[in-house]
Amino acid sequence: MKRLIKYVPLHFLVFLILGICLQFYYEIWQYGFLKLSVVFSVFLVLNILNIKKQLTTITSFLIYFFIGVSVTFLNDSRNYKNHYGNFNKEEAQVLLKITKVLKPGNYYQKYIAEIIGLNQHKTRGEVLLNVQKDTIDLRFSIDDQLYVKPIFKELIPPLNPYQFNYKSYLAKQGIYHQIFIEKEQYQISNLVETSVAGFAEKIRNNIITSLEKRSFSNDELAVIKALLLGQRQDISKGLLTDYQNAGAIHILAVSGLHVGILLLILTFILRPIDRFKNGKYIKAIGIIVFLWMFAFIAGLSASVVRAVTMFSFVAIGQSFQKKTLIEFSLITSMLFLLLVKPMFLFDVGFQLSYLAVFGIIWVQPKLDSLYVPKYYLDKKIWQLLTVSIAAQVGILPLSIYYFQQFPGLFMLSNIVIIPFLGIILVAGIVVIILSVLNILPQFLADFYGIIISLMNSFVRFISRQEQFLWQEIAISFKIMLILYFIIFSAVFFLLKKNSKRLVIFLVSIVLCQSIYFLEHNKAKEQNAFMVFHKSRFSVVGNKIGKQLNIQHNIDSVSVDDIKAVKPFMLSAKIEKINKVDFKNYVNFKGKDILIIDSLGVYQLEKIINPIVILQDSPKINLERMLSILKPSLVIADGSNYKKDVLFWEKVSLKLNVPFHYTGQKGAFILTD
Repeated sequence: MKRLIKYVPLHFLVFLILGICLQFYYEIWQYGFLKLSVVFSVFLVLNILNIKKQLTTITSFLIYFFIGVSVTFLNDSRNYKNHYGNFNKEEAQVLLKITKVLKPGNYYQKYIAEIIGLNQHKTRGEVLLNVQKDTIDLRFSIDDQLYVKPIFKELIPPLNPYQFNYKSYLAKQGIYHQIFIEKEQYQISNLVETSVAGFAEKIRNNIITSLEKRSFSNDELAVIKALLLGQRQDISKGLLTDYQNAGAIHILAVSGLHVGILLLILTFILRPIDRFKNGKYIKAIGIIVFLWMFAFIAGLSASVVRAVTMFSFVAIGQSFQKKTLIEFSLITSMLFLLLVKPMFLFDVGFQLSYLAVFGIIWVQPKLDSLYVPKYYLDKKIWQLLTVSIAAQVGILPLSIYYFQQFPGLFMLSNIVIIPFLGIILVAGIVVIILSVLNILPQFLADFYGIIISLMNSFVRFISRQEQFLWQEIAISFKIMLILYFIIFSAVFFLLKKNSKRLVIFLVSIVLCQSIYFLEHNKAKEQNAFMVFHKSRFSVVGNKIGKQLNIQHNIDSVSVDDIKAVKPFMLSAKIEKINKVDFKNYVNFKGKDILIIDSLGVYQLEKIINPIVILQDSPKINLERMLSILKPSLVIADGSNYKKDVLFWEKVSLKLNVPFHYTGQKGAFILTD
């Protein structure tokens, strides 16, 4: 641990991450590339002059801080003059290039596309492309180019509190607009420019075509494509939920687990090479080549590239046959990846992969020493059990923060599946090779399909044990950080037990409890009135402490099951929820709130400058209503027709009355 803390690249990594975060969230550098290079050069010169050792250390850290700022600034395509946003986009002729194929939605095929041309100008920048589905079901591939005349639309932020922020998620990938097109609104270009990713996709599509000729069921084929080719688009929602509830969702994503298992297998197979002169270095090169071949077959997706890069550094560390070098290799690989792709830092898969590996490195040896098995079988079971627990300890706070659930039977899933995952991966690679060569025996394809089917059935059985699945666990970002502080201090204490480390561990627990009680007291004391957004329906809520009163017009749906409300219930620490009838009037902290529904009734006495909520497109003369009530704000929720909302907005703006449409601005929240 001490050697790791003293490892200089770890210090550089910390300042690099700090620079990336500050530049991304606060854009601390907005002065162009030239001035950035001048500032960077000044610190570099001071470091080279080496006037004082202390000054050199400070400038070295500042250099990596500015490297973090620089790579984030360079990675943001909006900072370039030829970004498509700097040109007139109205009625523009646009040339798109498909760079990534996404999982399709109910009505649209979805892609990430680069704007490579706009009105004869060469441009850069990516958008979310939505292509309407039709009976032909034409799908584009990476490197396909299209001519379109689109309308660029801003990405929509979450319309209800605490919902998943897809706009922020795409912004971390450099995507800020989306385009919707139908079949007759695009023309396929004859231009052909094949990229490495496009070439990899063609090979992967050939593999998929050969596998589709076999007698695999839909679920079997979908899992095979996910396990070996990094393609999860065809996995049914039900099967995906089963893997998630069983704590085995990581098996369906080609990432660190798969590449790590392949590394172990390759290390074992190539062990005889160690006997030759410089054999350990030759073996490391061979392993790295095999890993990158696998990454190429898997389509060079971001998760695969990250995992292979990480374990390539691990393979190099193993060649020196020193345990601590593996830890150093992981830190160095993270430093390298963030220098090349700084936005990886905000990717959930990136975070979980490294936390799981570091959990195994630091926690597993201590757990392993708690019990000394006597026999080979229980030794392997114990090792697998400790590895699973250690990995889960590493990712537990983060996974609860992101996914708000904890699968209690994750150990059982991992103990049963992971020992056979290496066999499944190797057998799958053999099946793919034989299938592409058209020499795959049918009995072998059938046998492999049975194995995949058995794995799916086992996962489905585990997921059905709902009493062991703890869901709806909401923790704040602060609590998540404190939980990692507790884990770190606990491991720190177990490595070397003394009073100082025990005090640090106890302080971390007290700190977590203090923040937990502060957050709960704040939630209990805060009251709010809310108009949620729900398409075609009305949902109005009044939060009183930890109780939420809801009025809605959704038939045959329990209050607890309203998706627009559920994230708020979890994050706001709601303990009790009631369905109530506000009728058409609410008074919240002395503020009058008038609800006008389809009946159009608003003639109430002694109402002064109320907030008016329009529901179900009431047939009223809005201008007359505004002149009579003189409201301080007009709110239109998702139950209204959009044409009515547009008309009301024009009238309100004409009379200088603030207007809030939940379909654009999101839920309206009034706090005390």
